[in-house]
Amino acid sequence: MTDAAPAPAPRKNRQWIRQAVDFGALAAFMVSYFVTRDMILATWVLVGASALALVVGYAVERRFAPLPLITGLFALVFGLLTIFTHDDLFVKLKLTVQNGLLAVVLLGSIPLKKYPFKALLGSAIRVNDAAWRTLTLRYGLYFLTVAVLNEVFRSPQAVTAIWHALGRDTPNPNDVWTGFRGVLWIAASVFGLSQVPLIMRNMIKEEPPGPISPDPGL
Repeated sequence: MTDAAPAPAPRKNRQWIRQAVDFGALAAFMVSYFVTRDMILATWVLVGASALALVVGYAVERRFAPLPLITGLFALVFGLLTIFTHDDLFVKLKLTVQNGLLAVVLLGSIPLKKYPFKALLGSAIRVNDAAWRTLTLRYGLYFLTVAVLNEVFRSPQAVTAIWHALGRDTPNPNDVWTGFRGVLWIAASVFGLSQVPLIMRNMIKEEPPGPISPDPGL
């Protein structure tokens, strides 16, 4: 006879499922755009995939994880604005507004010694306050950088000027912006992984966390 209780489902597995769910809407959007070259149609796919990602994320976690919920809601709101107005400005502007607001909140909280990032991710990782302060600064700067870069790559004039400066022909601005989102996807994953050593050094206890991407969706 043994008194060992059944092992709970591994948290690590749930983390990787959440990562796949978080990036699913972005992947669906990109595939749809590059197949159809129609930004409005791709936005329809984005809205549907974002809604599905929220449902699947809730089924896996039995709750709405804060950061995926924020990005999912932004995608739904700006995606629907794009569909209703038939203007792809909104789906492109989403990244600037979302990341700009997050940067202001995170960077503005540091002088106040408040760490809202802890409220967003505290259920996923458990580290001391010194680590939360460092993570808040790093992620705040990351979000600010993404907002600025998005303003560059969503501008046809800026993209054309860059391409001409590099001696290249005038590009399709939608191709460039969608490609930028793909590069940002990779950058977000690399950035999330680069924070793992800091988290590991400052963990309070429990098992090592999976990577946490700063911008999981579109």
